[in-house]
Amino acid sequence: MSDNDIKQMVSGMPTPTFGNPAFVTPIALAKATVAIVTTAGIHRRGQEGFTARDTSYRVLDSGARDLEMGHWSPNFDRAGFAADINVVYPADRLAELAAAGNIGAVAPRHLAFTGNQDETMTAMRIDSGPSAAALLKADGVDIVIFTPV
Repeated sequence: MSDNDIKQMVSGMPTPTFGNPAFVTPIALAKATVAIVTTAGIHRRGQEGFTARDTSYRVLDSGARDLEMGHWSPNFDRAGFAADINVVYPADRLAELAAAGNIGAVAPRHLAFTGNQDETMTAMRIDSGPSAAALLKADGVDIVIFTPV
């Protein structure tokens, strides 16, 4: 399937709308604990990989760099990830920001989902999304950097 085929296939998919989305003013970056949430399908070596339309997530320890990409799209270019993991998972950049005092701290854990989901994302909105948010909240995360892939 070509990129154009995929674009045409998804161009007409409905997107959910949410009434009264929650909004909060975050604390200052210099005091914030920051986590990464990615849809690159990243997992640690030895962790179970993702399957097509997998709605679960993988917990990645902040210092882990033994990561593999399990993104399902045959059209996804993995060259950037292979050259520098920070392209989709900027953990090293976060550590640099924390060391320089630009952010308060790097979260102890980050999360990875896979981006190939159905058009409703119901399971993620009802189950794995709230579960992931609770885990990040328990870790004291104030801000999330979302890297959609």
